[in-house]
Amino acid sequence: MSTALPGTSLPVLADLVPARAFRGATVRDAALVVGAAGFVGLAAQLSVPVPGSPVPVTGQTFAVLLVGTALGAWRGLAAMALYLAAGAAGMPWFAEGTSGTGMPTLGYVIGFVFAAGLAGTLARRGADRGPLGTAAVMLLGNAVIYAVGLSYLAHDLGISLSQAYEIGMEKYLFGDALKIALAMGLLPAAWRLAGRRG
Repeated sequence: MSTALPGTSLPVLADLVPARAFRGATVRDAALVVGAAGFVGLAAQLSVPVPGSPVPVTGQTFAVLLVGTALGAWRGLAAMALYLAAGAAGMPWFAEGTSGTGMPTLGYVIGFVFAAGLAGTLARRGADRGPLGTAAVMLLGNAVIYAVGLSYLAHDLGISLSQAYEIGMEKYLFGDALKIALAMGLLPAAWRLAGRRG
């Protein structure tokens, strides 16, 4: 795993997108942020209901952590803040085409903002260059999402954290492991490809 020295940072995948193709870095970054929010919105529609739980299985978590890692901290955080704000305002791109704030799963979406920022920070230190570092990014990002999501779920439904764990996390761990394994191959491969093209 490549790591940056203290006080320095490494490029993330989004930095490899040439700014001149967008007439400047500001336009490029804005396009990446909007596109990333849309990507997560599409991934949210890959949704399978789970009996006995208000939390469906979706592609969101995987997409969020890919976005954070690929875009870096501030762009990833901005993309997920846009996703949250637009969805809360009525854009039907939360899981199962929902929107608004009156849902017990909103905490997971709030967690996306922090998880994307964390993933991007770790990517700046080179954590996405190898399989083990990528696994660490995904594990920590998932931990942040669950910490916020389960706390909100417990509060919204008036249940204990252990009950929230049972309906909002326990059944999803195997799928999370599969997503982590996929990311362990995908992100380092993207860097190898970028190196060959560079």
